[in-house]
Amino acid sequence: MSNICVLGNFVADNSFYTKKLPVKGQTVFGTGFQIGPGGKGSNQAIAAARLGSEVSFLGKVGDDEFGRMAIDLYKKNNLNHKTVFISKEHPTGVAGIMVNKTDGTNAIIVYPGASMEITKEEVNKFSELITKCKVFLTQLEIKTEVTLHALKLAKEGNAITILNPAPAIKINDEFFKYIDYFTPNETEAEFYYGKKIENYEEAKLAGDFFLSKGVKNSIITLGDMGAYFSNKNKNFSIPALNLKGKVLDTTGAGDAFSGALASGLEKKMEIQDCLNFAIKVSGISTKKKGAADAMPFLKDLS
Repeated sequence: MSNICVLGNFVADNSFYTKKLPVKGQTVFGTGFQIGPGGKGSNQAIAAARLGSEVSFLGKVGDDEFGRMAIDLYKKNNLNHKTVFISKEHPTGVAGIMVNKTDGTNAIIVYPGASMEITKEEVNKFSELITKCKVFLTQLEIKTEVTLHALKLAKEGNAITILNPAPAIKINDEFFKYIDYFTPNETEAEFYYGKKIENYEEAKLAGDFFLSKGVKNSIITLGDMGAYFSNKNKNFSIPALNLKGKVLDTTGAGDAFSGALASGLEKKMEIQDCLNFAIKVSGISTKKKGAADAMPFLKDLS
């Protein structure tokens, strides 16, 4: 039985590198291209596994070349992949990613494919895994009714639940009462809060808003400002990692943070230590190209 269960998506990332991202109607020359594994849920599962946690990834891929890429990835990283459904009807999802080689920023289009087709009935086949895991982590890249169903299952057990609300889409208020850790970035937090977040004081107010909705702990990631934590007992900011050297690619940095947060909570780290750990893992992930391929191992943190 795995200590961490991640429900989410896998897509094959088609990454284009360029000196400047194109604007509407513009064509630019690229400086490089690569295809590799991605998808928020899958990336987060890989991140946690590479940090020494026992992880199961619950998802769905197509019966095709990219689906085989996913299974090979999980075997290589010692994830439980018996929880991955293979669809005969839908292709594996893909993402088109444009990366600015100057600063590592990106723009992304995702076609979820098979991952969006996982059902409540399929999730129920692994209900025991969800109810007995220590940490349950999910996002919003599959159908929301399936995500909510799985969160309820996790809370029927004693799992710590984490919702990384990405992409930011409208969700029922019922979601919030099943969330132990709500982890939006600043843009996603602004979507749910309805106001701009440009400093720690505004992050605190947004955190208070999420707590009032029923969330137990709010963690808002703020890019180069680090992160802001709130619960009913305390709130504090955590600075970003002071990176040495050039940022190559920010794709998957948020997923590295989420996977490390899950791993830290599973290891029963104190929350401040857990967040410092997650920020370090996230920062180091930007030093490599790609998403899943850039997730650090424990040895990379020393």
